[in-house]
Amino acid sequence: MIVRSIDEIAATTRDVAWGNGQSRRLLVKSDGMGFAVAETLVLAGTQSLLEYKNHLEACYCIAGEGEVEDMSGKRYLIKPGVIYALDKHDKHYLRARSDMRLISVFNPAIEGHERHDLKGEGSSSY
Repeated sequence: MIVRSIDEIAATTRDVAWGNGQSRRLLVKSDGMGFAVAETLVLAGTQSLLEYKNHLEACYCIAGEGEVEDMSGKRYLIKPGVIYALDKHDKHYLRARSDMRLISVFNPAIEGHERHDLKGEGSSSY
């Protein structure tokens, strides 16, 4: 059984500045579950062009507000109680109007060290 708290992860190698916020990786590949779970902070006023070529991701919002925009220009409001799932490795914009806290699930599991490169013109992926 794995029992782990956010407080245990803070300031460890599982507490990762992912690009436009912080990701606390509760479960990663080495935990052997086949999926990963993270509490992800997305900073207010940020925009990230993201695409997960090697993972499916679902994010459930527990605090804050923002939006996800697909490549056709359709925008979806993200607020507490809303989940979005990137079931086709969807390239998307993630924008935070206020600091957003998301519970992110990755399948297959991420290693845990991944960070986004948001300085380029294309999408950031891992």
